[in-house]
Amino acid sequence: MTAYKHGLVLGKFYPPHAGHHHLVRTARERCERLTVLVCASSAESVPLTDRVAWMRAVHPDVDVVGAVDDIPVDTTDPAVWDAHMAVFLAAVPQPVDAVFTSEAYGEELGRRFGADAVCVDPDRTAFPVSGTAVRADPVGHWDYLERPVRAALARRVVVLGAESTGTTTMARALAEHYRRRGGVWERTQCVPEYGREYSERKLAALRERRPDADWADVAFTTREFPLIARRQCHDEDAAAGAGSPVLFCDTDAFATTVWHERYLGGPNTDVARIAATARGRQHLWLLTDHAGVPFEDDGLRDGEHLRPWMTARFREELTRTGRTFVTLGGPHEKRLAAAVAAVDALLAEGWGFTDPLPEKR
Repeated sequence: MTAYKHGLVLGKFYPPHAGHHHLVRTARERCERLTVLVCASSAESVPLTDRVAWMRAVHPDVDVVGAVDDIPVDTTDPAVWDAHMAVFLAAVPQPVDAVFTSEAYGEELGRRFGADAVCVDPDRTAFPVSGTAVRADPVGHWDYLERPVRAALARRVVVLGAESTGTTTMARALAEHYRRRGGVWERTQCVPEYGREYSERKLAALRERRPDADWADVAFTTREFPLIARRQCHDEDAAAGAGSPVLFCDTDAFATTVWHERYLGGPNTDVARIAATARGRQHLWLLTDHAGVPFEDDGLRDGEHLRPWMTARFREELTRTGRTFVTLGGPHEKRLAAAVAAVDALLAEGWGFTDPLPEKR
């Protein structure tokens, strides 16, 4: 088997799937050095930067570069080939001695690079999947996606609300509801509220010094809230990559902005910035109303009198920032039914992939 000094794999990776990764890994085994060129057109809805980042995350031992290629695809037209090659060579100017593809155009691509054309699994027998199939049905092809792509595509649903309004109960119930659907949904996850874990540790540390201390003796500083928000985002991303097409989050960085107001009386710009960054990966917020829910003091709560204010602040900020949200009220069964209906509607919207440029072969 020929070993090559510098190999090339080229594709849209829109989005990357198991077939793409099989191609890259096969090429890497046969090359001292491998470059993966990600080509994206302006018509496509997944940014080039995301695709490059995904491929780098999955293949840290290869060089991944990107290029915008808005030239129509026509493998029968030499002039179109020339235009594409100008894009390819600008992105990969180093000599290439092997081009690895699973496509019929591989021979011509190799000839134009002055390199061997190596065809890998052209009939897709190893992984019967394509980018077109994934875009049409991400759920049905979820198992062909690696963690970075799953994390990006998972529909993220945040449950938030004032103290003792059932946010944790609702987030867990939703995750269990979707797990019961079976198949890929069995991996549905619920991200716990990191702020609560942080608070438990903070109270425990205080009690080591003062055994009689209770929650009223715990004081927060503004610098702690960005730490909580960042960890919440980290846990959310990790769970999204490991889970199903939907992820449930018991609070989020956005909710932390309101919790900062509750404890310190005003906004925190760092937390707001973290929440704004996370927003692009989140899709639906479920606000648990305090009305009709008894207040239960579990040792980390002291704000029964603040619940109406907090519910109002959550609603105001959700509205002001243009987030899509549903308020859950009534008994738990009614709330769960309303939440499931909202999540099902979100999933029914699909992922909104735009079509790539049409190809003429």
